[in-house]
Amino acid sequence: MLKDLIVSRVRVKILTLFFSYPGKIFHVREIVRKTSEEINAVRRELLHLDKVGLLYKEHRANRLYYGLRKDYPLYFELLTIITKTTGFGESILKNKVKLGKIKYAFISGRYARKKERTNRNEIDFLIVGNVVLPELTTLIKSEEVRVGSEINYTIMSEEEFEFRKKRRDPFVVEILGVTKVMLIGDEAELIS
Repeated sequence: MLKDLIVSRVRVKILTLFFSYPGKIFHVREIVRKTSEEINAVRRELLHLDKVGLLYKEHRANRLYYGLRKDYPLYFELLTIITKTTGFGESILKNKVKLGKIKYAFISGRYARKKERTNRNEIDFLIVGNVVLPELTTLIKSEEVRVGSEINYTIMSEEEFEFRKKRRDPFVVEILGVTKVMLIGDEAELIS
């Protein structure tokens, strides 16, 4: 299935657009504007993505709109790839060395899906390790400006994280239970 999806530059731009705004539908000309690609190339890719079942189309008035099908078998995997290769995920991975010695870093699945927090204690981003705070602060402030909202994040040293995990600290247990997009580290090791 993956070979059906990511074979062209235009398709990658379209996937990035849709997964950057899950739940939003786009008119064909809007997709052309946002991807800066030729309309015929965009239409060809939209038809293919509709055919393989990743997108659905919807007629409104005399316009054709496209949206993501969340029941697509590789939906979350593609969301994970897009989250890691664009925006905040890309910034963290590009600046990994500058951020210090990081053991784990993840973005919550809720944040990746662009969903609102259900309570104010939910975190959007966790980073565990010896972190260079000024570097991380710069990246977070830049992302907050880009998305227009505050990022709720937590920083812990490896020792603090392991201590709180062994003690079954309610905050850490809640963090381990959420869906996540791992940027750095192994999820199985994080949870064990």
